[in-house]
Amino acid sequence: MRYKDLFIDFDDTLYDTHGNAVIALRETFETFRLGQFFTAPQVFYDAYWTANIDLWTRYSKGEITRDYLIVERFRRPLSEGQGLEVTEALCLEMSDRFLDFCSSKPGVIDGAHELMDYLRQRGYRMHMTSNGFHEVQYRKLAACGLRDYFDTIILSEDAGANKPSPLYFDYALRQSGATRQTTLMIGDNLQSDILGALNAGLDALLFNRWAINKADIPQAPTFIVDSLRDIMGIL
Repeated sequence: MRYKDLFIDFDDTLYDTHGNAVIALRETFETFRLGQFFTAPQVFYDAYWTANIDLWTRYSKGEITRDYLIVERFRRPLSEGQGLEVTEALCLEMSDRFLDFCSSKPGVIDGAHELMDYLRQRGYRMHMTSNGFHEVQYRKLAACGLRDYFDTIILSEDAGANKPSPLYFDYALRQSGATRQTTLMIGDNLQSDILGALNAGLDALLFNRWAINKADIPQAPTFIVDSLRDIMGIL
């Protein structure tokens, strides 16, 4: 067996973070009765996703703090409303409620449980690798029933560095007891999962969930698949 250890990204690789968050964002909008401040809910949703993508990209690079991200990703979309006083307290309250909604959702990517059953039966040691927030990730794991598949949970807050930093992957190797030569990183994010792993000397499998054009990939992953089930044909 070429690989013994698998570093597996969680959000949007196994857990349908985006799909669950779409539902949670709607619940948050309704809970805080934001309809009175926006011409249409979609105005708020679009502004949220624009802010969220930008902030998580910057957070993964270590350019901003967790606390800044939590406030700013709601301050920006709320600022698009009319007649709403946007305070830090409101942003924090909304963030807490949103994360509660998110972390209770059980939705996973198609084939996630099937793949994890297969990999466990094949004898791989599996380690969850994530930049997500500590308390939220454990609630998500419980909600979707994936916790028991993992030998190790490796979070950036514990590592003191985010993917794609080589410091994160060095920490992950130490925590898991894995060796660089027999470890494969599996993830959906080209920058943090794939290029991060390759630059840290690990093989990497891109789950191309977002249909990235191969011409736009600056460094070829070891493997590319279009579905989680395709991974079973490789490992």
